[in-house]
This record gives sequence, structure tokens and C-alpha cells, in this order.
Amino acid sequence: MEKTFYIETFGCQMNAHDSEKVVGTMVQQGYTQVDTVEEAGYVFYNTCSIRDKAEQKVFNRLQHFKRDAGKGKVFAVIGCVAQQEGEKIFERAPHVSLVAGSASYSKLPQMLVQLEAGNKRVTGLSFDAGEAFDTPFTRRDNPHRAYITIIEGCDKACSYCVVPFTRGPERSRTSASVLDEAKRLADSGYTEIQLLGQNVNSYRDPSATGWDFATLLDSVGGVPGIRRVRFTTSHPRDFVRPIIDVIEANENLCNHVHLPVQSGSTRVLTAMRRLYTRDQYMERIAWMKNARRPIAITSDIIVGFPGETEKDFEETLELLEEIKYDSIFSFKYSQRPNTYALELGDHIPEEEKSRRLAIVQERQRAIQLRQNFGLVGDVEEVNVEAQYKLLGQWMGRTSRNRTLTFSHEGDEELIGKYVKVRVTRAGPASLAGESIPGSVN
Repeated sequence: MEKTFYIETFGCQMNAHDSEKVVGTMVQQGYTQVDTVEEAGYVFYNTCSIRDKAEQKVFNRLQHFKRDAGKGKVFAVIGCVAQQEGEKIFERAPHVSLVAGSASYSKLPQMLVQLEAGNKRVTGLSFDAGEAFDTPFTRRDNPHRAYITIIEGCDKACSYCVVPFTRGPERSRTSASVLDEAKRLADSGYTEIQLLGQNVNSYRDPSATGWDFATLLDSVGGVPGIRRVRFTTSHPRDFVRPIIDVIEANENLCNHVHLPVQSGSTRVLTAMRRLYTRDQYMERIAWMKNARRPIAITSDIIVGFPGETEKDFEETLELLEEIKYDSIFSFKYSQRPNTYALELGDHIPEEEKSRRLAIVQERQRAIQLRQNFGLVGDVEEVNVEAQYKLLGQWMGRTSRNRTLTFSHEGDEELIGKYVKVRVTRAGPASLAGESIPGSVN
């Protein structure tokens, strides 16, 4: 068996960071990462099961490369679909040899030994709380921006969501271990950190210090060398006023909050088991709207939840206009295994869900266009992520998480640096501008 591997990642930032852990472990074990399935001895699919479409992509990949199973390749399904489906994956795709959830990545070296010994069915499906974060070898995909997982799992029971079944119960890291990792990253030259968790603001330090999320957030923002700290995803139930207080007080904390609402209707929110009402959600929005720093607010919207009436849907559209989100992720409701929503009747026809989704996206596009036009003339600090040489342009993100493409006079390398840019043009999804001379640092 060639000691080469290929990994493809589906899903959110947590999955992307999990893949960094897998890559780091594989490299430490003497394997070489390659760019294609054809070159690889081991093929990993790190999976997402939030929506059916993402899950189906994985099985389509497996079916497409089924013919390669007889060529000595080892196929592995890891992540959320692996945890959700477990050993049933072996029946559905017999050429798969490894099925492992995210809490088992620390055991990957032992699982590799079993695979190399010729074992055709190896599993890692436990939720051992003591091992959820202990993956000592992580190869970062970005040399300037890094993820830190601070909490795994979810104790909420939203009726549409499979996460409690795929990520397990909430397990928080100690604040000391998070700060140690942040300091090591800063010492290695990283300037931006993103704190991750299914419900990141549900964090509770399990050590004697007992820090809450706001205290940890402020402390990470105070690590020397760290210039920006982001976090995702927040649950409205656990989004408390002290989080806004520390964002106002600490300029290293990015002024952007992703706060999924899912629906503008309290009736639907109750059916979703979201644990808050529209009014309670709006109270949290008011905290941000009234903050001393301008805070960008983004969200998630689900349309077509079982029983969602036209009135419920109109309440969601009204919410968009009232809040004026800086951007949203919007989806059609998707049935997921093991969830309570499967028991609900009055399912919305697919064509009606598609109609509602198109309306939401068009309304939000118009809102974003207005919001972004209002930034023309402003000066934004950009953390530069890429260069488009053919266009003579650079691209980065503002503290409020907007993409900004800009021109720059000079031939110095800008990736990883911070540049002040005057916004000259705006579209619904991005901004464009020109760098201010002498502002690179």
C-alpha cells in the first residue's frame, strides 16, 4: 500500500479544521498528501450531514470511484455522515474500509495500523469526551489565519437538526488549553484566530476557573500578536449581553456576529424547538444595533419547515427587512434521520420550498446591495488573503467579514498583511476599492 492520501472536505469550518487535524496526523505518521484520488493509497471523505444534498455528494463520490477499490486503495468515510450512519456505510459502500466520527481522530494512528494489517472494516464511533480535542498534530491550511475548536457537540434538541447525533453532547475545552494554543499560534506568526463550536457561545470552562464564553473571547483577543478574533456559530439562547460588551471594549475582536434565526415566526421557532421567540431574538439584535462599534450581523434561514404557512413565511421576510442582515445562508428544509421533525405532518411541497427560497434570496440580495452601497467612500482595514495577478488585484476580508477586492501600487507581497482600503464600488456580495498609500502593516 502506497503511503499517500487524498482528502476531500464537505461542510462547515469545523469540518475544514477537522481535516487539518487528519492531515497533520497522517503526515506525522509518514504519509504524503496528494492532489487526486488516482494518486492516493488512502482516500478520505470528511463528511457533512446537515442537509441531504451534502450527504448524497459523498455517496456519489464513493460510487464513482468504486472501480478503484480493487486497485489496492483504502476508502475512508469520516465526520458527521460516518457518525450518523455508522457501520451501515459498509453495507451501502462495501469498498469502504474505515468509518470514523470526529471524536475519534485522536485514534487515527491506531486505526491506520489495523488498516495496514489488512483489516477491511475499522470503526471509530465513540464520543469519548476526554479525547474530543486531543489531536496533537494539525497541519494548518492557511499560514496567517487559524481555527481553534473550543467546544464540540450540542445539548440543544432543535427538531430539524442531526448535530446532537453526529457530534454528541457539548464538551468544552479548558480555557488554559485554548489560550495555550492561541499563544503557540501567535508565536508561529498567526494574526487571526477563529473560535469554533456548534454552539460556540455555549462554552463553559470545565476547569476550576469556570470561564464563560465572553471571558474566554476577551482573553484570546488579548494574546500578544493576535490582531483579529472571530467566532462561529452562536446560538441565540446563549447569546448574552456580555459578549457585546467585550466586542465593544476589545478592538481585536472582529465586529461581526453570526446569529442564526432560522425563521421569523415564533410559531415556527417553537415547532423547531429553538428555545427563543422572535421578540427574544430581536432583543439580541437590538444589543448589536445599539453597540458603540458597527457590528455586522449575519444569519441562517430555513424555509419550508413542516407546517410553515404563508403568514409564517411573510414574517420571515419582514424580519429580513427589519434587521437588514449583512448576509445570510438560506436553505430549504431537509429531512434528516433521527430528528423529531420527521414526525411532523404538513410537509411543504418541494416546488413551494423552492419558490420561498428564491424570494428570500432575492430580498436579501437587494438588502445587501443597499448595505454595501452605503460603505462606498469608507476606509476599511483588510487582512489580505489572495492575489489575482491577471487582474492586478488583491483580495481580503474586513473586520465585518466582507470580501474586498482592491488595487495596490507597488510590488510587495501583501498576503497575510493588513492594508487600509478606500471602498470605491459595491455589489451585493463584495466590495472593491483602492489601497491607501503607506497603510501596509
